[in-house]
Amino acid sequence: MFRLTLVTDAWEPQVNGVVRTLATTVRLLAERGVRVQVISPDQFWSVPMPSYPEIRLAMTSRRRVSRMIRDFAPDALHIATEGPLGWLARGWAIANDMKFTTSFHTRFPDYVAARIGRGSESLWPERVWRVLRRFHGAASAIMVATPRLAAELASHGLPDTRPWSRGVDTALFRPDLAPHPVAAGLKRPLALHVGRVAIEKNIEAFLTASWAGDKLVVGDGPALDSLQKRFPNAHFLGSLHGPALASAYAAADVMAFPSRTDTFGLVMIEALACGTPVAGYPVPGPLDIIGQDGFGSDGRAPGRIGAVSHDLSAAMHLALRARRADCVAAGRRFGWDACVDQFLAALVMGDGAPVPMVSAMRAPLVA
Repeated sequence: MFRLTLVTDAWEPQVNGVVRTLATTVRLLAERGVRVQVISPDQFWSVPMPSYPEIRLAMTSRRRVSRMIRDFAPDALHIATEGPLGWLARGWAIANDMKFTTSFHTRFPDYVAARIGRGSESLWPERVWRVLRRFHGAASAIMVATPRLAAELASHGLPDTRPWSRGVDTALFRPDLAPHPVAAGLKRPLALHVGRVAIEKNIEAFLTASWAGDKLVVGDGPALDSLQKRFPNAHFLGSLHGPALASAYAAADVMAFPSRTDTFGLVMIEALACGTPVAGYPVPGPLDIIGQDGFGSDGRAPGRIGAVSHDLSAAMHLALRARRADCVAAGRRFGWDACVDQFLAALVMGDGAPVPMVSAMRAPLVA
Protein backbone atom coordinates (compact mmCIF):
# COMPACT_ATOMS: atom_id res chain seq x y z
CA MET A 1 0.00 0.00 0.00
CA PHE A 2 1.31 3.45 -0.94
CA ARG A 3 1.88 5.61 2.16
CA LEU A 4 1.73 9.40 2.14
CA THR A 5 2.43 11.86 4.94
CA LEU A 6 0.57 15.16 4.57
CA VAL A 7 1.74 17.97 6.86
CA THR A 8 -0.54 20.98 7.16
CA ASP A 9 -1.03 23.92 9.49
CA ALA A 10 -4.53 24.40 8.06
CA TRP A 11 -6.99 21.74 9.13
CA GLU A 12 -10.41 21.17 10.65
CA PRO A 13 -12.15 22.76 12.48
CA GLN A 14 -10.87 25.72 10.43
CA VAL A 15 -13.31 26.64 7.68
CA ASN A 16 -11.69 27.82 4.46
CA GLY A 17 -10.93 26.70 0.95
CA VAL A 18 -7.52 25.30 1.84
CA VAL A 19 -8.93 23.01 4.53
CA ARG A 20 -11.78 21.85 2.30
CA THR A 21 -9.33 21.12 -0.51
CA LEU A 22 -6.98 19.13 1.71
CA ALA A 23 -9.74 17.23 3.53
CA THR A 24 -11.44 16.26 0.26
CA THR A 25 -8.12 15.16 -1.25
CA VAL A 26 -7.31 12.99 1.78
CA ARG A 27 -10.75 11.36 1.66
CA LEU A 28 -10.51 10.58 -2.05
CA LEU A 29 -6.96 9.27 -1.72
CA ALA A 30 -8.13 6.88 0.99
CA GLU A 31 -10.91 5.67 -1.32
CA ARG A 32 -8.21 4.81 -3.88
CA GLY A 33 -6.27 2.72 -1.39
CA VAL A 34 -3.66 5.29 -0.38
CA ARG A 35 -2.81 5.27 3.32
CA VAL A 36 -2.53 8.90 4.43
CA GLN A 37 -1.00 10.22 7.63
CA VAL A 38 -2.15 13.78 8.37
CA ILE A 39 -0.01 15.84 10.74
CA SER A 40 -2.08 18.88 11.74
CA PRO A 41 -2.46 21.42 14.59
CA ASP A 42 -5.31 19.53 16.30
CA GLN A 43 -2.76 16.88 17.38
CA PHE A 44 -0.70 19.33 19.47
CA TRP A 45 -1.00 22.06 22.04
CA SER A 46 -1.63 25.21 20.04
CA VAL A 47 -2.11 28.95 20.38
CA PRO A 48 -4.37 31.27 18.35
CA MET A 49 -2.71 33.09 15.50
CA PRO A 50 -2.57 36.87 16.14
CA SER A 51 -5.52 38.59 14.39
CA TYR A 52 -6.78 35.14 13.27
CA PRO A 53 -7.90 33.39 16.48
CA GLU A 54 -9.70 30.66 14.49
CA ILE A 55 -6.32 29.55 13.13
CA ARG A 56 -4.33 27.56 15.66
CA LEU A 57 -0.53 27.46 15.54
CA ALA A 58 0.92 24.17 16.73
CA MET A 59 3.50 24.46 19.49
CA THR A 60 5.70 21.37 19.26
CA SER A 61 9.23 20.27 18.46
CA ARG A 62 11.02 18.87 15.44
CA ARG A 63 11.75 15.77 17.52
CA ARG A 64 8.06 14.97 17.95
CA VAL A 65 7.15 15.71 14.32
CA SER A 66 10.19 13.72 13.18
CA ARG A 67 9.16 10.74 15.27
CA MET A 68 5.64 10.83 13.83
CA ILE A 69 6.95 10.82 10.26
CA ARG A 70 9.64 8.24 10.93
CA ASP A 71 7.24 5.84 12.67
CA PHE A 72 4.79 6.04 9.78
CA ALA A 73 7.59 5.50 7.23
CA PRO A 74 5.89 7.22 4.28
CA ASP A 75 6.77 6.61 0.66
CA ALA A 76 6.13 10.30 -0.09
CA LEU A 77 5.93 13.53 1.91
CA HIS A 78 3.78 16.53 1.01
CA ILE A 79 4.04 19.76 3.03
CA ALA A 80 0.94 21.82 2.34
CA THR A 81 1.56 25.02 4.33
CA GLU A 82 4.35 27.33 5.41
CA GLY A 83 3.38 27.35 9.11
CA PRO A 84 5.17 25.91 12.16
CA LEU A 85 4.43 22.28 11.27
CA GLY A 86 5.44 22.86 7.67
CA TRP A 87 8.83 24.26 8.67
CA LEU A 88 9.46 21.42 11.15
CA ALA A 89 8.64 18.78 8.55
CA ARG A 90 10.78 20.58 5.97
CA GLY A 91 13.72 20.59 8.39
CA TRP A 92 13.35 16.88 9.08
CA ALA A 93 13.13 16.04 5.37
CA ILE A 94 16.27 18.00 4.51
CA ALA A 95 18.20 16.53 7.44
CA ASN A 96 17.21 13.01 6.36
CA ASP A 97 17.71 13.61 2.65
CA MET A 98 14.05 12.84 1.91
CA LYS A 99 12.59 14.59 -1.12
CA PHE A 100 9.21 16.24 -0.70
CA THR A 101 6.62 18.39 -2.44
CA THR A 102 4.85 21.54 -1.27
CA SER A 103 1.77 23.46 -2.37
CA PHE A 104 1.13 27.19 -2.67
CA HIS A 105 -2.32 28.11 -1.36
CA THR A 106 -2.02 31.65 -0.03
CA ARG A 107 -0.55 34.91 -1.34
CA PHE A 108 1.08 35.87 1.95
CA PRO A 109 2.94 38.85 0.44
CA ASP A 110 -0.36 40.43 -0.62
CA TYR A 111 -1.99 39.58 2.71
CA VAL A 112 0.84 41.26 4.61
CA ALA A 113 0.55 44.37 2.46
CA ALA A 114 -3.22 44.51 2.99
CA ARG A 115 -2.85 44.25 6.76
CA ILE A 116 0.06 46.66 7.20
CA GLY A 117 -1.48 49.28 4.90
CA ARG A 118 -0.15 51.94 2.56
CA GLY A 119 3.57 52.16 2.06
CA SER A 120 4.05 48.41 2.53
CA GLU A 121 3.30 47.41 -1.06
CA SER A 122 6.95 47.22 -2.14
CA LEU A 123 8.88 46.69 1.11
CA TRP A 124 7.15 43.88 3.00
CA PRO A 125 5.97 41.68 0.11
CA GLU A 126 9.53 41.20 -1.13
CA ARG A 127 10.67 40.27 2.37
CA VAL A 128 7.89 37.68 2.53
CA TRP A 129 8.82 36.37 -0.92
CA ARG A 130 12.38 35.77 0.34
CA VAL A 131 10.97 33.55 3.09
CA LEU A 132 8.70 31.74 0.64
CA ARG A 133 11.59 31.15 -1.75
CA ARG A 134 13.56 29.57 1.06
CA PHE A 135 10.65 27.36 2.11
CA HIS A 136 9.47 26.17 -1.30
CA GLY A 137 12.84 26.26 -3.04
CA ALA A 138 13.88 23.07 -1.25
CA ALA A 139 10.89 21.14 -2.63
CA SER A 140 11.09 18.83 -5.63
CA ALA A 141 7.90 20.46 -6.94
CA ILE A 142 5.39 23.09 -5.86
CA MET A 143 1.74 22.32 -6.58
CA VAL A 144 -0.30 25.29 -7.85
CA ALA A 145 -3.93 25.67 -8.82
CA THR A 146 -3.59 27.65 -12.06
CA PRO A 147 -1.12 28.48 -14.84
CA ARG A 148 -1.25 32.16 -13.80
CA LEU A 149 -0.10 31.23 -10.32
CA ALA A 150 2.69 29.10 -11.78
CA ALA A 151 3.87 32.06 -13.86
CA GLU A 152 3.74 34.33 -10.80
CA LEU A 153 5.86 31.94 -8.75
CA ALA A 154 8.35 31.59 -11.62
CA SER A 155 8.71 35.37 -11.72
CA HIS A 156 9.70 35.25 -8.04
CA GLY A 157 12.31 32.54 -8.51
CA LEU A 158 10.16 29.45 -7.96
CA PRO A 159 9.84 27.78 -11.38
CA ASP A 160 9.42 24.13 -10.36
CA THR A 161 5.62 23.97 -10.26
CA ARG A 162 3.09 21.24 -11.06
CA PRO A 163 -0.64 21.69 -11.69
CA TRP A 164 -3.09 20.80 -8.91
CA SER A 165 -6.47 22.27 -9.71
CA ARG A 166 -9.60 22.36 -7.51
CA GLY A 167 -12.91 20.56 -7.68
CA VAL A 168 -16.51 20.92 -6.64
CA ASP A 169 -18.84 18.39 -5.03
CA THR A 170 -21.65 18.38 -7.58
CA ALA A 171 -23.76 16.10 -5.39
CA LEU A 172 -23.91 18.90 -2.82
CA PHE A 173 -23.63 22.02 -4.96
CA ARG A 174 -26.32 21.66 -7.62
CA PRO A 175 -29.01 23.79 -9.28
CA ASP A 176 -32.15 22.04 -8.01
CA LEU A 177 -31.77 23.15 -4.38
CA ALA A 178 -34.38 25.14 -2.48
CA PRO A 179 -33.11 28.68 -1.78
CA HIS A 180 -32.02 29.52 1.74
CA PRO A 181 -35.11 30.63 3.76
CA VAL A 182 -33.63 34.06 4.48
CA ALA A 183 -33.94 34.95 0.79
CA ALA A 184 -37.75 34.96 0.99
CA GLY A 185 -37.74 38.33 2.72
CA LEU A 186 -34.98 40.01 0.73
CA LYS A 187 -35.14 42.38 -2.23
CA ARG A 188 -34.11 41.16 -5.67
CA PRO A 189 -31.69 40.97 -7.32
CA LEU A 190 -29.91 39.33 -4.42
CA ALA A 191 -26.11 39.62 -4.36
CA LEU A 192 -24.04 37.21 -2.29
CA HIS A 193 -20.52 37.06 -0.89
CA VAL A 194 -19.10 33.85 0.58
CA GLY A 195 -15.75 33.68 2.31
CA ARG A 196 -13.71 34.61 5.32
CA VAL A 197 -14.67 38.02 6.64
CA ALA A 198 -11.21 39.59 6.76
CA ILE A 199 -9.55 42.68 5.36
CA GLU A 200 -7.65 40.86 2.60
CA LYS A 201 -10.94 39.57 1.14
CA ASN A 202 -11.87 43.16 0.18
CA ILE A 203 -15.52 42.66 1.21
CA GLU A 204 -15.96 46.40 1.68
CA ALA A 205 -15.80 46.76 -2.11
CA PHE A 206 -18.81 44.46 -2.38
CA LEU A 207 -20.75 46.21 0.38
CA THR A 208 -20.20 49.68 -1.14
CA ALA A 209 -20.94 48.63 -4.73
CA SER A 210 -24.00 50.23 -6.30
CA TRP A 211 -26.81 47.67 -6.21
CA ALA A 212 -30.60 47.92 -6.27
CA GLY A 213 -31.29 44.70 -4.37
CA ASP A 214 -30.16 43.30 -1.05
CA LYS A 215 -26.71 41.94 -0.18
CA LEU A 216 -25.99 38.79 1.75
CA VAL A 217 -22.67 37.88 3.42
CA VAL A 218 -21.86 34.31 4.43
CA GLY A 219 -18.77 33.75 6.53
CA ASP A 220 -17.01 34.61 9.76
CA GLY A 221 -13.75 36.31 10.62
CA PRO A 222 -12.00 39.19 12.38
CA ALA A 223 -13.70 41.95 10.35
CA LEU A 224 -17.26 40.71 10.94
CA ASP A 225 -18.20 42.98 13.85
CA SER A 226 -16.78 46.07 12.15
CA LEU A 227 -18.57 45.43 8.85
CA GLN A 228 -21.87 44.67 10.56
CA LYS A 229 -21.74 48.04 12.32
CA ARG A 230 -20.71 49.96 9.20
CA PHE A 231 -23.18 48.27 6.85
CA PRO A 232 -26.39 47.65 8.82
CA ASN A 233 -28.45 47.19 5.64
CA ALA A 234 -26.46 44.12 4.59
CA HIS A 235 -27.47 40.71 5.89
CA PHE A 236 -24.76 38.70 7.66
CA LEU A 237 -25.48 34.99 8.15
CA GLY A 238 -22.17 33.89 9.67
CA SER A 239 -20.58 30.61 8.61
CA LEU A 240 -22.71 28.09 6.73
CA HIS A 241 -21.72 24.56 5.78
CA GLY A 242 -22.97 21.71 3.64
CA PRO A 243 -26.58 21.97 2.44
CA ALA A 244 -27.09 25.33 4.19
CA LEU A 245 -24.18 26.85 2.26
CA ALA A 246 -25.39 25.33 -1.00
CA SER A 247 -28.86 26.79 -0.40
CA ALA A 248 -27.31 30.25 0.02
CA TYR A 249 -25.65 29.95 -3.40
CA ALA A 250 -28.94 28.76 -4.88
CA ALA A 251 -30.78 31.76 -3.41
CA ALA A 252 -28.52 34.39 -4.98
CA ASP A 253 -28.86 36.05 -8.36
CA VAL A 254 -25.13 36.77 -8.48
CA MET A 255 -22.12 36.06 -6.28
CA ALA A 256 -19.49 38.76 -5.93
CA PHE A 257 -15.87 37.77 -5.44
CA PRO A 258 -14.05 41.03 -4.63
CA SER A 259 -10.78 39.47 -3.42
CA ARG A 260 -7.64 40.51 -5.27
CA THR A 261 -5.34 38.12 -3.39
CA ASP A 262 -6.78 34.59 -3.65
CA THR A 263 -4.88 31.93 -5.55
CA PHE A 264 -8.06 30.31 -6.86
CA GLY A 265 -11.40 30.89 -5.12
CA LEU A 266 -13.17 27.59 -4.45
CA VAL A 267 -16.41 29.42 -3.69
CA MET A 268 -16.63 30.59 -7.31
CA ILE A 269 -16.93 27.10 -8.74
CA GLU A 270 -19.32 26.10 -5.96
CA ALA A 271 -21.55 29.04 -6.90
CA LEU A 272 -21.40 28.14 -10.59
CA ALA A 273 -22.33 24.53 -9.87
CA CYS A 274 -25.47 25.86 -8.15
CA GLY A 275 -26.28 27.98 -11.21
CA THR A 276 -25.19 31.33 -9.75
CA PRO A 277 -23.05 33.61 -11.96
CA VAL A 278 -19.92 35.20 -10.49
CA ALA A 279 -18.61 38.76 -10.65
CA GLY A 280 -15.10 39.85 -9.74
CA TYR A 281 -12.11 41.96 -10.62
CA PRO A 282 -9.85 41.10 -13.60
CA VAL A 283 -7.19 39.49 -11.39
CA PRO A 284 -5.92 35.92 -10.92
CA GLY A 285 -8.70 33.83 -9.49
CA PRO A 286 -11.68 35.32 -11.32
CA LEU A 287 -9.73 35.40 -14.59
CA ASP A 288 -8.77 31.74 -14.12
CA ILE A 289 -12.41 30.71 -13.73
CA ILE A 290 -14.71 33.38 -15.22
CA GLY A 291 -12.32 34.58 -17.91
CA GLN A 292 -11.72 38.05 -19.28
CA ASP A 293 -14.94 38.08 -21.31
CA GLY A 294 -17.11 36.13 -18.84
CA PHE A 295 -17.19 32.94 -20.94
CA GLY A 296 -14.68 30.92 -18.93
CA SER A 297 -10.90 31.09 -18.79
CA ASP A 298 -10.61 29.16 -22.06
CA GLY A 299 -13.64 30.78 -23.69
CA ARG A 300 -15.37 27.40 -23.93
CA ALA A 301 -18.30 27.99 -21.61
CA PRO A 302 -21.65 27.47 -23.41
CA GLY A 303 -22.63 31.04 -22.56
CA ARG A 304 -21.82 33.84 -20.15
CA ILE A 305 -21.07 32.55 -16.64
CA GLY A 306 -20.19 35.88 -15.01
CA ALA A 307 -18.17 39.02 -15.57
CA VAL A 308 -14.98 40.77 -14.50
CA SER A 309 -14.37 44.50 -14.43
CA HIS A 310 -12.36 47.07 -12.54
CA ASP A 311 -15.82 48.39 -11.57
CA LEU A 312 -17.24 45.64 -9.36
CA SER A 313 -20.78 47.01 -9.58
CA ALA A 314 -20.60 46.91 -13.38
CA ALA A 315 -19.37 43.31 -13.26
CA MET A 316 -22.22 42.34 -10.93
CA HIS A 317 -24.83 43.87 -13.25
CA LEU A 318 -23.30 42.27 -16.33
CA ALA A 319 -23.16 38.88 -14.61
CA LEU A 320 -26.95 39.00 -14.21
CA ARG A 321 -27.21 38.35 -17.96
CA ALA A 322 -25.83 34.83 -17.52
CA ARG A 323 -28.11 31.84 -17.81
CA ARG A 324 -28.08 29.56 -14.78
CA ALA A 325 -27.83 26.45 -16.96
CA ASP A 326 -24.61 27.76 -18.52
CA CYS A 327 -23.17 28.42 -15.06
CA VAL A 328 -23.99 24.88 -13.98
CA ALA A 329 -22.28 23.41 -17.05
CA ALA A 330 -19.14 25.45 -16.33
CA GLY A 331 -19.08 24.50 -12.65
CA ARG A 332 -19.36 20.79 -13.42
CA ARG A 333 -16.14 20.91 -15.45
CA PHE A 334 -14.20 21.12 -12.18
CA GLY A 335 -14.11 17.50 -11.04
CA TRP A 336 -12.38 16.32 -7.87
CA ASP A 337 -11.20 13.05 -9.37
CA ALA A 338 -9.11 14.89 -11.96
CA CYS A 339 -7.65 17.06 -9.18
CA VAL A 340 -6.58 14.00 -7.19
CA ASP A 341 -5.03 12.54 -10.35
CA GLN A 342 -2.94 15.71 -10.65
CA PHE A 343 -1.94 15.56 -6.99
CA LEU A 344 -0.71 11.97 -7.29
CA ALA A 345 1.18 12.75 -10.49
CA ALA A 346 3.01 15.65 -8.83
CA LEU A 347 4.20 13.67 -5.80
CA VAL A 348 7.73 12.26 -5.59
CA MET A 349 9.14 9.31 -3.71
CA GLY A 350 11.56 9.93 -0.88
CA ASP A 351 14.51 9.45 -3.24
CA GLY A 352 13.06 11.93 -5.74
CA ALA A 353 11.78 9.36 -8.23
CA PRO A 354 8.25 9.65 -9.65
CA VAL A 355 5.57 7.78 -7.75
CA PRO A 356 5.22 4.32 -9.33
CA MET A 357 1.83 2.86 -10.15
CA VAL A 358 0.17 6.27 -10.30
CA SER A 359 -2.04 4.97 -13.10
CA ALA A 360 -3.32 2.23 -10.79
CA MET A 361 -4.39 4.87 -8.27
CA ARG A 362 -6.26 7.00 -10.78
CA ALA A 363 -10.01 7.37 -10.63
CA PRO A 364 -11.93 4.80 -12.69
CA LEU A 365 -13.39 6.06 -15.92
CA VAL A 366 -17.16 6.53 -15.92
CA ALA A 367 -18.91 5.45 -19.09
